[in-house]
Amino acid sequence: MTWTWKLEDADGNAIETPDSDLGSQGDAESWLGERWREFADQGATTAVLLEDGKTVYRMDLSPAEE
Repeated sequence: MTWTWKLEDADGNAIETPDSDLGSQGDAESWLGERWREFADQGATTAVLLEDGKTVYRMDLSPAEE
């Protein structure tokens, strides 16, 4: 199994994503957790977790409002 992330902007367009072929869902979630702010600063608004190319879930990258 290969776990990867696809990043999208507000219009749903793909944003270039660094190589993120990871061996487990936990590894993939940790990888994104360390980088999501950088991706959001580059215009990503959504991250899509893929398992062998199939969507597992979508996640909003907007910071929580206080």
